[in-house]
Amino acid sequence: MPLNIDAKLNAATTRAKAKIVAKSGKLGGKALRAEVLDELSSWNPREFIAAFQRWHTGSMSLIHLNVLMLLEAMGPASMSRLAEALDVSVASMTGIVDRMESRALVERRHDEADRRVVVVHPAAGAKQLFGDIDDRRRAGLAKLLDQLSDDDLTGLLRGHRALRKARQAFAESMTARKIPGSPLVAVETTK
Repeated sequence: MPLNIDAKLNAATTRAKAKIVAKSGKLGGKALRAEVLDELSSWNPREFIAAFQRWHTGSMSLIHLNVLMLLEAMGPASMSRLAEALDVSVASMTGIVDRMESRALVERRHDEADRRVVVVHPAAGAKQLFGDIDDRRRAGLAKLLDQLSDDDLTGLLRGHRALRKARQAFAESMTARKIPGSPLVAVETTK
């Protein structure tokens, strides 16, 4: 993949200008978006993996979590559809689902219309896992939010609500342009 030096320099220049403007208290347009983007993407991979490891217990692998997230987004799916979405062979998918089924994360059922097709459904363990991850995430976030003033919390809440609205609008526009057969779908979020 060729390096786009001009784009990287422009992005770095925009960020540098944004920091100068931020110090003067007047931030807007592209500079403001660049600052917000920097803040939203400030986690490095080590922090993400460390947080993931704290959020779950047991021997959950990333591939198992990917399967569960796909099932959450798509609903029950055939082995071949899951294998395609994860870019693995059906044989590999069978081994993955075997291990997940032994941990009560998923269950296999034969399709009612075509008994030859095996459909993977999330099991009770998946719901419990997502609940545990969410509880830990919320507890960690609560500790961080306790460090903020009411003014900062109000601004953060307003910003996150605007971001959710933009995300929903984007998801709706992507759903309208969905490629037939694509495993990716926009899911409705609750307010």
